[in-house]
Amino acid sequence: MELLHELRQKIDNFDDQLLELLNERMKVVKAVGELKNQEKSIIYRPEREKSIIDRLETQSQGALNRTAIEAIFQEIFAVSRNIELPEKVCYLGPEGSFTHQAAESRFGGMSEYIPLRNIRSVFDNVETGRVRFGVVPIENNQEGSVAETIDMLCEKDVKIVAELPMPIQFSFASLEDNTKNIETIYSKDIAFRQCREFLQDYFGEHVRFIEVSSTSKAAKLALQNPNSAAICSHIAAKLYGLPILFDNIEDSKDNVTRFLILAKDFVNQKSNEDKTSILAKLPDEPGGLVAFLQEFSERGINLTKIESRPARIKDSFKYWFLIDFDGHYHDAPVREVIDQNPGTVTFLGSYVKLC
Repeated sequence: MELLHELRQKIDNFDDQLLELLNERMKVVKAVGELKNQEKSIIYRPEREKSIIDRLETQSQGALNRTAIEAIFQEIFAVSRNIELPEKVCYLGPEGSFTHQAAESRFGGMSEYIPLRNIRSVFDNVETGRVRFGVVPIENNQEGSVAETIDMLCEKDVKIVAELPMPIQFSFASLEDNTKNIETIYSKDIAFRQCREFLQDYFGEHVRFIEVSSTSKAAKLALQNPNSAAICSHIAAKLYGLPILFDNIEDSKDNVTRFLILAKDFVNQKSNEDKTSILAKLPDEPGGLVAFLQEFSERGINLTKIESRPARIKDSFKYWFLIDFDGHYHDAPVREVIDQNPGTVTFLGSYVKLC
């Protein structure tokens, strides 16, 4: 039987080999970046990253499943992109929010992150080119759609680069190592609602529950005040150095938010499985919506989402429709629908389908 120090020496040897291989990979990445810069092509390619992870998953014969492979290689991809071209990413703040966590899961620890106060500001920064990418929430499977994001898609000239479904998992963090010492718990109202069972199991009537504007602020307050704790995101606890006592305390394990990655003038290449989003401004006439949707059915295109939003035209109750469907912009049936409806359809993006 091998001794502990012998096993650790093996791990050190593997780490040395990994570092050497990663440095060799980055040399190639840098050459790719120089070539892309000459050709003025796009650095971020979600479909290429997905194809790499798909390939590695089929080759893995050890302990690493797809989730583990994706977690490791998304960070490698992010470092690689920053070597090719440093990225500036804005997101719906504050720091430590779930949107921040979603952004960092795709752009890694090396990117420059800019938290913004509202969704409109994220769209403005992307549209004007002040940042390369923006990250915003679009819908939650428990709470529904984010109306402001849909309104901005209708109003601003940006494209959807990628979608990112992320489980919303709350952490319970505190400087206290014993829950019996906790007298105050800070969090956002929705977090209290979604962690009700945990709170009932662990805390009695003597504990105060104080609602604050964000789970990030909750973590900051728990750090500053003795005998207190926060229900917050994992990244907020990490950001403020607040020890996590319990992870995944939410009542529902099926709570997922879908985020969008936005950019200006961006069209992804096709992958094996794509989704397209469009905005439809349909004529105000009987059967207009039915006739338009029939065009998808006739071409065998599967619709995955349709949502209406007010067009905000004075003295009018007209609506725009945000429509998601399977397929890529360069697929002939999709192009037919878009090209045959000039002035009616606005293309918002084709991207790898993840949900």
